[in-house]
Amino acid sequence: VEKHKLNDSRPKELFTDLPTLWFCPVKNRVPNVLDYRCPCYKVVSRKGTLLTTGHSTNFVLYVELKTDIVVDKWIKAGVAAFLALKF
Repeated sequence: VEKHKLNDSRPKELFTDLPTLWFCPVKNRVPNVLDYRCPCYKVVSRKGTLLTTGHSTNFVLYVELKTDIVVDKWIKAGVAAFLALKF
């Protein structure tokens, strides 16, 4: 049953598709602290030149994903989104 929330992947499944996301700008929006701030990168390597902002040139943005599981689990697992699996 799909609940539109971040969940464990199936066994032996390294990458899964993320559904199409709709970015809707909202003034003075307060992010939900229970959502996982998933980093989104251009390519799988996750490396790039470090900018003065502290982010890599490979880093695009954080995507807030809903989850029923403690956010620390996803951080420790290194869960990330990628725009391209091949470079």
